[in-house]
Amino acid sequence: MAKIELTAEQEAEAQRLAKLAGQKVQEELLQMYRLMMSKVDGQLLGQTEFEMRDRVHKVAAHVIETALNERKKGGTKGGA
Repeated sequence: MAKIELTAEQEAEAQRLAKLAGQKVQEELLQMYRLMMSKVDGQLLGQTEFEMRDRVHKVAAHVIETALNERKKGGTKGGA
């Protein structure tokens, strides 16, 4: 994936938002690793992959929600 070039202001805002969402993301990552640890080798693919994708989508939805909420508060100026 190509590196995304940002202005210094955009980078600072990205870092701030990452910190805001960080706890939720860490919680979800822990759940994902718990899911993986609960499976035997033969169960790591198939249904487990779908469960992992659902969790990744949940994280992405949280990131989007956080960014939108912060823009509504006036925390983010302009588009990225």
